[in-house]
Amino acid sequence: MKVVLAYSGGLDTSVILHWIKEKYSAEVIAYTSDVGQGEELEHVREAALATGASDVIIEDLRKEFVSDCIFPSIRSNAIYEGSYLMGTALARPIIARGLVRAAEKVGAQALAHGATGKGNDQIRFELAAYALKPDVRIIAPWREWDFKGRADLLAYAEAHDIPLPAAPRPEYSMDANLMHISYEGGVLEDPWEGPPSSMFRMTTDPTEAPSDPEYVSVRFHRGNPVVVNGVELAPVELVEKLNQIGGAHGIGRVDIVENRFLGMKSRGVYETPGGTLLYHAHRAVESLTLDREVQHLRDELVPRYAEMVYNGLWFSPEREALQSFMDSVQQRVNGEARLKLYKGGLSIDGRRSQSHTLYDEAIATFEADDVYDQSDATGFIRLSALRLRTLGAKRIAEGE
Repeated sequence: MKVVLAYSGGLDTSVILHWIKEKYSAEVIAYTSDVGQGEELEHVREAALATGASDVIIEDLRKEFVSDCIFPSIRSNAIYEGSYLMGTALARPIIARGLVRAAEKVGAQALAHGATGKGNDQIRFELAAYALKPDVRIIAPWREWDFKGRADLLAYAEAHDIPLPAAPRPEYSMDANLMHISYEGGVLEDPWEGPPSSMFRMTTDPTEAPSDPEYVSVRFHRGNPVVVNGVELAPVELVEKLNQIGGAHGIGRVDIVENRFLGMKSRGVYETPGGTLLYHAHRAVESLTLDREVQHLRDELVPRYAEMVYNGLWFSPEREALQSFMDSVQQRVNGEARLKLYKGGLSIDGRRSQSHTLYDEAIATFEADDVYDQSDATGFIRLSALRLRTLGAKRIAEGE
């Protein structure tokens, strides 16, 4: 049997690679995707081969990640439980698609991953894999073996001479990609304890950020960001640029207790500097270009969309149908927003749309105008109040 393993080179996947070979007498192909985690990945190839992989596939998925997942999410204003821009949830379907492609390329019968039986990632990986390759077999060692924690894995690695990274392990788990870094576990499991100040990697401590504000402009075309500060950028470079700008001012730190799909609550800390800038700039342009009722209807659906993404349903028919609606709304979202960044804070400093604005200063002005007849509001208000007047009269008559 051939197995393609989602491999990072860390303790878990190093042990998993050897364990699958031993338990299933399988040939294991290590698959590593570059989704912008910012690491040199050649050491992963060396580690996988040293641990017994028959082959190693390293694939650059950054462009797919941005164009196929991050930008659709931005077009949809997707945010989970009011805070989380879902950088991890958005990366998983892209990685799963890469795994399936790799399995088909090498003729593998199974996929394997190192996600635990408590987390969301096992669901995201597997729902995506089953949607793309319905007959695939999934091997999830954390749901099969008897190991209970890191000490057991270290003992196994030592017993089988498995090479491990020399770098010390931090007091929390971390997952990085082009959109964000997530932190959980360890010292973060007590929701009353603040995160260690040394933990953050993408963002400057807001108290140490520049003393002068910085202004950044983002232009959108049909809901997609295309220009930053007057310079047109390709999708990956655009996100990297905004990460750098936002990170320098401490933008995008979020500390939440979220509801996992499995039913438990989990504390997560996230850094999403560029994504935070895009989210607010996008909404600012929409405020000019979207019809009121269309915008309100879309906003009602955002929590549903975000929940689908968070729960691993990226390749589901309901997410795809809802994405079609979200994208149809975006055809008029053409314009530019200017943001002011200062010590972890973000505010809208300006917005404009030369082609699709619905804002008419001649109508909105509080000065004299020849467009709006203020007396028209009398009938509008009386008709709007008809049901309230009817109910009020009835209550008064009944002595309420």
